[in-house]
Amino acid sequence: MLKRFPPKVATMEALPAHQLRGLQWTVRHALEHSPFYRERLSAAGIGPESVTSLDDLRRLPFTTADDLAADYPFALRCADFADLVRIHASSGTTGKRKVLCYTQKDLDDWQDMFARCYELAGLTREDRVQIAVGYGLWTAGIGFQQACERFGALAVPVGPGNLELQTALMIDLQSTVFCCTASMGLLLAEEVQRLGLREQLNLKKIILGAERSSSAMLETMRECLGVEDIYDITGLTEVYGPGTGVSCREQSGIHYWADYYILEVLDPQTLEPVAPGEIGEMVFTTLCKEGAPLIRYRSRDLTRLVEGECPCGCALPRHDRILGRSDDVVIFRGVNIYPGQIDEVLHKVPGIGSEYQVLFDHGPDGRDYMLVRVERGRSGQPDDKLVKQISAGIKHTMQVSSSVELLEPGTLPRSERKTKRIFDRRNFE
Repeated sequence: MLKRFPPKVATMEALPAHQLRGLQWTVRHALEHSPFYRERLSAAGIGPESVTSLDDLRRLPFTTADDLAADYPFALRCADFADLVRIHASSGTTGKRKVLCYTQKDLDDWQDMFARCYELAGLTREDRVQIAVGYGLWTAGIGFQQACERFGALAVPVGPGNLELQTALMIDLQSTVFCCTASMGLLLAEEVQRLGLREQLNLKKIILGAERSSSAMLETMRECLGVEDIYDITGLTEVYGPGTGVSCREQSGIHYWADYYILEVLDPQTLEPVAPGEIGEMVFTTLCKEGAPLIRYRSRDLTRLVEGECPCGCALPRHDRILGRSDDVVIFRGVNIYPGQIDEVLHKVPGIGSEYQVLFDHGPDGRDYMLVRVERGRSGQPDDKLVKQISAGIKHTMQVSSSVELLEPGTLPRSERKTKRIFDRRNFE
């Protein structure tokens, strides 16, 4: 299944032993080269020989974004500056950017992981890959581009926005793959439909990153752009960047590269493992990262582990798509509501449009109310039927009642980057 960028182990039965060796190396490397980790691990009673099994992972202390902010800018640096070749950064919750350091080996590993994503998505060296994500300090643009070049396909590094340029290059260069956020993909699809350009395109695949997508958005992209397949790329700057996992043609979850990192899915409150199929927070421990290794890094991203073998033939494990963030949860009438749950409900409702918003507010009677605003589709489904399906789905999934408002297609705002869809207008002061 993965021929040019295969797993580092011959069989999945060998994966635990591989992960244990990587975990032992990471702990020793952190103790020897990082003042931050040395202090944190020593306080937890962890020494170079403390890790003898994967069960010892649970003895290790957690790392958070607050730790990166507290010792800004090089909090997790674990290599001499002479051995570092690049930094990347992303926005932080406290105003301080999260700065991560990379050695050349880190960059090589990242390119191999990302190239593996392209391989699993079925790309070939004949593909022309138009890259419409951001370049700069963040990891997106250069990550997509360098991995494309490592894979051996033709990279077209356009960057985000500028629909006129995107469509012109897509037609002139006959791009076969388009890499973007879900919001950018929707914008492009609607522009191509508006201008009647579909028959001039040669697109076969779309690769999405950095943002959740609804089934209606994906259907709009397929219909308006004529693509065969749409894939989801995952990753965050702290764990190299995008390319640490990808969905497959079966669309039955995200295959993640467990030969490069250990993924725990934990209850955000108790920090204990949740059962497969239950929602929890993604916690990362890298196995071979030199510049800024991660030890039990709390990402705040929420997902579920997916059990069993995937029909696609890739043996590497899977998690569900990202369902939201543990610090973005909305508490409504005593119920925790994650943004991804709204996506799941709307995914099951045929005949709706590509965009939605959810508003939480206080009513005149002092009670909290939830309003779901959804664009109509172009299928002509009766409004009352759509409203009933959406409200019933929310009631069944989240055990709360909501109002539903249907809007004309194109009413809600679009963005070339990430689109904000959840608005909590309640004042808790």
